[in-house]
Amino acid sequence: MNGARDAISVFTEGYMAVHPSVFIPLFIEKDNSGFRIGESHYNNGDFRRIYVAAAGKAASAMALEVERILAELVSDALVITKDDHSLPGSTWKVLEASHPVPDYRSVEAADALIALASKAGEGDLFILLLSGGASALISDLPDGISLEDLQTTFSLLLGSGAGIEELNTVRKHLSLLKGGQLAGVVYPAKLECILLSDVPGDDPAVIASGMAHADPTTFADAIAIIQNYGLYHKTPASILKRLNDGIAGLIAETPKPGDRIFKNVSHHVLASNGIALTTAANKAREIGYDIVIYPQLLSGEAKEMARKFLTEAYSKSINKPTCYLAGGETTVTLKGKGKGGRNQEFALSAFIWLEEQNTEHWPVLLAAGTDGTDGPTDAAGAMVSTDILQVSKAKALDPGYFLENNDAYNFFDACGGLLKTGATQTNVTDLVIMIRMPDTSQ
Repeated sequence: MNGARDAISVFTEGYMAVHPSVFIPLFIEKDNSGFRIGESHYNNGDFRRIYVAAAGKAASAMALEVERILAELVSDALVITKDDHSLPGSTWKVLEASHPVPDYRSVEAADALIALASKAGEGDLFILLLSGGASALISDLPDGISLEDLQTTFSLLLGSGAGIEELNTVRKHLSLLKGGQLAGVVYPAKLECILLSDVPGDDPAVIASGMAHADPTTFADAIAIIQNYGLYHKTPASILKRLNDGIAGLIAETPKPGDRIFKNVSHHVLASNGIALTTAANKAREIGYDIVIYPQLLSGEAKEMARKFLTEAYSKSINKPTCYLAGGETTVTLKGKGKGGRNQEFALSAFIWLEEQNTEHWPVLLAAGTDGTDGPTDAAGAMVSTDILQVSKAKALDPGYFLENNDAYNFFDACGGLLKTGATQTNVTDLVIMIRMPDTSQ
């Protein structure tokens, strides 16, 4: 057994289990009479035209699989993904845009999506492939709102510690596409939504801001989130005006359950953190580890969650090599001006906790994003081990200073602890994997 090698192997097995090349061919199949999407079989000639739109960090891989299966049946298609995430081999139009803060290309992508969706009508099929990241990659501009105001608002929220459900609640009410509104553009065509979940609970109303799903949230919810994080007086006036106009009934709410535009809409969540976690656990078991899966989804402040995770793990002694696993998505409240992401911050907080225990028997801990990206960095996450401890001591690095400055990237970069996978073409939030050996001295 090799803790560092095994942790990476377990992580890789987990995210590869939710790659589009695994789940799309099982869900969409073509035969002589037509094609199947899930449990629904459609005959050749059932639809006048078929359109496909893919958006998110996994959009290129999802679209390639669908193109391989249905290419000659598709009238028009559009793929919207993050910078450096597009794949070769597609004949469909591909647009790249910024993430997590939208840019002018995000606006162009929204316009292109509206144009494609507007082509769909009675007797048509629209296949929508959504994965995490779509909410930022697609950003339309409602009347009176500038791109700069959207960028300011979402930068504030991203740095505040707001969770993905809260972020997407605000996004839905600053858009004419999100919160189910795309379904209104496609209606009355048949709309099949295939989702790769990057949100806790795998709720289609939250994934990619629920573009084709009835929205249970309101303008009042959106303004309350801004207030709860102390951002009201920092938020641009145009944003506050739209939200307050919505509360006053001057702007229509996002469509709610029962709206006729959802009559022909089906949602299918095909990949999630739970699948990645289960597959990772099976791989660790295959290597020979006992398995402990953290009972709750990781959420809340990353540095606090790391301490909680370790405290619980070390509350019980072990007599066999053990792999602890957890999944979810933490948050970071930015106070410093450093560089990093939630997984790197989790790992650095874990490093400090282990130092405080004054133990010679360190585990190997890996915290990483299944999309291959952790915050605005080129790393998927970071690893903690005895080797990383020794390098940090040799270089006289103060981990507390780096944590205080939200600068986990530069700490682990100096210690050789960053994990860089590149874009994985999937996105089911994060995995934490800890390899712990029994303390033979006790």
